[in-house]
Amino acid sequence: MRWYGFSKMRFALFVVLIGAILVSVSTTMAQGAAAAGAGGEAAKAQPGLFSTLVGLMLRNLDVVFFTIMLCSIIAVTLIIKGFIQVRPSVMIPESSTQTMREMIAKKQFKELLEFTEQDNTFVSHALNPALKRAPSFQAMKEALETSIGEETAEQFRKIEYLNIIGNLGPLLGLLGTVMGMIQAFSALEAAGGNANPSELAGGISAALIHTFLGLALAIPCLAAFGVLRTMVDRLTIRGSLIAEEMLLAIKPQESKSAAAPAAKMPAVAEV
Repeated sequence: MRWYGFSKMRFALFVVLIGAILVSVSTTMAQGAAAAGAGGEAAKAQPGLFSTLVGLMLRNLDVVFFTIMLCSIIAVTLIIKGFIQVRPSVMIPESSTQTMREMIAKKQFKELLEFTEQDNTFVSHALNPALKRAPSFQAMKEALETSIGEETAEQFRKIEYLNIIGNLGPLLGLLGTVMGMIQAFSALEAAGGNANPSELAGGISAALIHTFLGLALAIPCLAAFGVLRTMVDRLTIRGSLIAEEMLLAIKPQESKSAAAPAAKMPAVAEV
């Protein structure tokens, strides 16, 4: 599945998904309009699905509705931000890794330390704490492993909110469903058990529209979270391998510098 790693391919898949949603909505609207034009008065009494959903939403503007709408706005923002940031060109850009390799080849370790402190990429964040532990290679290795774990966890935390919103969606829908059923049974009780069906329809429609909104919020969030989690996992593993490769490239130089003080130790002892 290496073809999926290209940002153009991910962007194309995202565009196809949005296009499919828009086509589905437009088709539903077209069917509703066609039914209204062909059916005369009967069609007017039975509006299309899209107009029905919009009408139910506008008749049930309660706290659950506005909460779901707020979560939807946040979710869309997180999804767009996630697909922009979770890319190889952002997390592990080739230009950044190439610059660090050139500095290691030229033994410009001071410049490398300064570069990793300023560079906001995965490899730099992972390698910088290790460079600060020089010249002990064992300490550098431990620092690298710790920083890789912390940076990986940070990348997963950025998309975890999608998982939270996705799990909250059905619960918010269930809350609206319970509120709608309470409204329906309250109308039934007020009528002494002989309520007009139209009086019960309001509460039942409120219950169903909240369920629909909760599912409409949860499905895209959980789908996007699953895709982004796979991408983060793949990119963090690739970044970890690059950081370990660079640390091993520094190791021979560290061994020589560590051997020099050891060679001087007997002479200092004799003096």
